Amino acid sequence: MFKRLPEADEATIEFHFDGQAYRAVAGDSLAAALLANGIGQFGRNAADNSPRGPHCMIGNCFDCLVLLADGRTAQACLTPVAAGMRVRPYDPATAGSPE
Repeated sequence: MFKRLPEADEATIEFHFDGQAYRAVAGDSLAAALLANGIGQFGRNAADNSPRGPHCMIGNCFDCLVLLADGRTAQACLTPVAAGMRVRPYDPATAGSPE
């Protein structure tokens, strides 16, 4: 399982995923923040509806797609988590094509 390395005096912020509040370390990517909170499934695959989650963590794939509050699709590994951020799991039925 993904675990954060212990570090002192890290500033935390609150963000929301799928309607629930979570804590993150300021400066984390959204993918790292979700993984640190025990969330490994970020949405569904458009081709076969299978669960999708982070794979490469460097932006080469699109397995970590999420939906931002403004309706945009984003790669969670490349998106900095921000205080008050609201994110939903990627749903191909309502999101359209990300690529």
